[in-house]
Amino acid sequence: MPAPPFSRTFQVRWGDMDLNAHMRNTAYLDTAVDVRMMYFAEQGFPLREFERLRLGPVVQRDELEYYRELHLLDAVTVTLELAGISSDASRFRLRNDFLRPDGSLAARLITTGGWLDLGRRRLVAPPEALATLLSALPRTADFEELAPALKL
Repeated sequence: MPAPPFSRTFQVRWGDMDLNAHMRNTAYLDTAVDVRMMYFAEQGFPLREFERLRLGPVVQRDELEYYRELHLLDAVTVTLELAGISSDASRFRLRNDFLRPDGSLAARLITTGGWLDLGRRRLVAPPEALATLLSALPRTADFEELAPALKL
């Protein structure tokens, strides 16, 4: 049986709401990034280590699909899984599912990104420890191998 995805549970906050009385688009994106960074921090790779290495995750594409609304104070569990990675781990695809308490899917975010060298402003392969943590995430059923970042 595959390992369960990394996940964290939150409540939808006042600041997450839009004028239609449901969770706003950018709140989904912000929450997904929080879950990703929580994963790395809890695995021994905190934000300070990214700063020390002058390396950061960069988003190249986000695809967000909505299935059910989330409202103020609703509980939501956000999962994190690996949907793709390049052989050198310079590029990755992550999937965050937003689940209601009954387990139904509220939204799904697919993010394609890479690791940005903050000095050179180019995508690079991450240090081995970070590549290992990324590769250790449970994989989605539709996982795929990605092409490495282009060398410029």
